[in-house]
This record gives sequence, structure tokens and C-alpha cells, in this order.
Amino acid sequence: MSGRVGDVSPKQAEALAQFRENIQDILPSLPAQHDHFLLRWLRARNFNIQKAEAMLRKHVEFRKHMKADTITTDWQPPEVIERYLTGGICGYDKDGSPIWYDVVGPLDPRGLLLSASKQDFLKAKVRDCERLQRECKRQSEQLGRHVESITMIYDCEGLGLRHLWKPAVEAYGEVLTMFEENYPEGLKRLFVIKAPKLFPVAYNLIKHFLSEDTRRKIIILGGNWQEILLQYIEPDQLPACYGGTLTDPDGDPRCKTRVKYGGEVPQSYYVRVSIKQQYEQTLCISRGSSQQLEYEILFPGCVLRWQFASEGLDIGFGVFIKTKVGERQKAAEMVEVVPSQRYNAHLVPEDGSFTCQDPGIYVLRFDNTYSILHSKKISFSVEVLQSDNGSVSKAQEPKGGAGEELAASSQ
Repeated sequence: MSGRVGDVSPKQAEALAQFRENIQDILPSLPAQHDHFLLRWLRARNFNIQKAEAMLRKHVEFRKHMKADTITTDWQPPEVIERYLTGGICGYDKDGSPIWYDVVGPLDPRGLLLSASKQDFLKAKVRDCERLQRECKRQSEQLGRHVESITMIYDCEGLGLRHLWKPAVEAYGEVLTMFEENYPEGLKRLFVIKAPKLFPVAYNLIKHFLSEDTRRKIIILGGNWQEILLQYIEPDQLPACYGGTLTDPDGDPRCKTRVKYGGEVPQSYYVRVSIKQQYEQTLCISRGSSQQLEYEILFPGCVLRWQFASEGLDIGFGVFIKTKVGERQKAAEMVEVVPSQRYNAHLVPEDGSFTCQDPGIYVLRFDNTYSILHSKKISFSVEVLQSDNGSVSKAQEPKGGAGEELAASSQ
């Protein structure tokens, strides 16, 4: 039995009755009290009454903290979020469920997180969830049947390395956790369209935030994505840019009055220059020397991601691939894939990433050869993001460390 109204087993019906009895004290504070709503929490915890009750009680506290009951009317997000956070509700699928569009490519995660607090970002997502819940309720009233879940279309065109920025992934992970814990069974299906080669890497970074049930609802479409979408959505409910006939009143095929497409956030919105990081390792680089960190990449398409900060003064940094395995090579003997340059990482922490198109030994090189006076202390984190099995390899202990070149200038 599915555990939905009209399709419950005697044991599930008994669990529902006991669940309702157990939560009598919080029932009036819930956004809905009907069986459809309560069954969502039981299904999310496989009809374990104790776990479902704990989950729902935690949700009540969440609603109080976020002021979820009035967030759609009383809370005004910062202008930068209103303008540059992408997505929106547009149309309904053939079952009458609202459709939410997430447009990844134009999203500027760094700009948003440097311009607004993470709490504002989370509240904006709570507001979106509450809007979708209210839209489901309106659809239920209009159609005369219960609508409780949504269809999502995740447009990955333009997904790039900037979207793998660690603070952005962590913030998005918090959003997914919030969704899983507070809006269970709210997703009917999620279509991923126009996914680039980088998508498996990005997905592996966030999939551990998703329940197994949510993962099963994700459908990655290929080149015939428009045809597939039209099997679930009528043409007049699908924006023309996605293969339907729906447009804005002015004929815009992207329906920009309903779906926000974001864009690069102007620096005039920035309220901070960096996001505070927790680094995993430190090393000291002697004056006139360099330090190499080696990472073996076994499969093409893996991504090297790094963050580092220096104390007191700047530091040089570059990425290379070795031409000989099993022996230390100087910078001039390797192939440079990320050009070496000096970074003011003592003022603003640096971060970056690189997609490794070829297997091999990649070397992250911190360069202090130009300094004849000062040693440098570096705090850093490095990860190898893999697309084949979803694992994330942490930085190993640095190898080498002897000076490569004579000091060229004082620092």
C-alpha cells in the first residue's frame, strides 16, 4: 500500500490514528490537520510513529523560528536576493501540480553569499517552499482533489566550476536538508535538463543531503528532453523556451515575469570580501623555497578544488601536471595547467577549481621562491571531486618541500 489517503493498510491506518493522538497538543499549530498532511510525515519515516512524531515536533519549532506562517506576506528579502536568486513557479503539470523552475547557469552564488547573509538565503528558500505549499492548496480547491507535491525542472545549462564553490555547495546543502526535514513528500518528480559533463561531479557533492526516496524521483533527461517534458506538461503550461507555447503577455518565451534568471551580482551589493573558511591543514614554506602537493587523478572529468590563506604576506600558487611519475620535478619540467601567480591571500582567502581532462599526477605548488626574507604559513584545504562513485578525497600530507629555485627578490 502506498500509505496515501484511500490506499492505506490496516496497520498504516492504525499508525495514523495513533500518530494523530500523540500530536494533539501541536495539531492546532500545524499548517494542515487532515490525513493527507499527517500521512506525509509517516511515509517520510516509514510509518515509524516515534520518528515521525519527533520529525513533526521539530518542524513546529522550525516554523516558529522562521515565522513560516507569515513569511510569504510579512518578510521582505534583501534586494540582491529578490533580483538575483534564480527560479520561480510557472504553470502546472497534467496532474495539476505546480511546476518550479531552477535555472542554474545565470546564478552567481559567490555574489549572492557576499551580498546577503546565509540566513536570508535560507529564508528565501523557505518562502519559496511556503508559496508552493499554498499553490498546492489552491489547486486542490480548484480541482476538487488533493494536490500535495510539485514538479521541478532543473535547467543545468551553464553549470560551471563557479557553482562548485565550497561555501555555495554548503549553503545549498543546508537548503536541501531543510527541504527534506520540513517538507517531506513535497516533490513528485525532478527533471534535470541540459546537464553538462560537469553535472555528475556537482550531483555527487550534494546527493548525500537527499533521501533515497528523493533520489529516486530525479530524472536526468537527454537530448529529447522537450519531448519528455511534453509527456507530463501540456504545451500551454510549458514556457516556449522549454518546448511549450506559454509566454509572457509581451511574448517573452522565457516567462521572466514568473521565473527569475538572475545574473552576475554587481559588486556594489557586496557587504563582505570573503566567506570565513575552516581549513584542514597548514604548512610553512621557507624563504626562497616552494612546496608541492601531489594528487593522483585516475579518471578524466574529476575536479580539483582548493581554498587557501596565507599569514602576513602574499604567496605564489599554480597547478601543474607531472611529465614523469615517481620523481620530483621542478616547475619548469612540468606542464602548467593553472598559471602560477602571486596572490594576496593574506588579505582575501583564495579558492579555485580545475577540471582534470586527463588522468595523471597533478601538483598544487605554493611558491615562495621570490622571497629572500620571509617564510610563509599557509592554511589550506584541497579536495578531489569524483564523478564516478561520488567520493570526495581529502588532501593528503604534502610531499616534498625542498627549495626549487633561488630567491629572486625580497618580500
